[in-house]
Amino acid sequence: MSEDNEPVDDKAHIRDELDFTDAEWIASTDDDDEPGVEIAFVQGYIGMRNGADPEGPVLVFTPEEWDAFVAGAKDGEFDEP
Repeated sequence: MSEDNEPVDDKAHIRDELDFTDAEWIASTDDDDEPGVEIAFVQGYIGMRNGADPEGPVLVFTPEEWDAFVAGAKDGEFDEP
């Protein structure tokens, strides 16, 4: 967040430079009827997309952000109540 509480896109400088066209996407599930998220590693960044909408937007994470996300998931931070 910036000083005026507006979100800051700290990857704006690289977002349009990353090419996920030939990325090897790794699915979170083997169930074709219930596609989950997919991740790909490109140029030192991690991309995440909705497996049900592979042409949709790709979220981009730095390795540090990805490590924090994975640690939070393992710790149950994103579990439903």
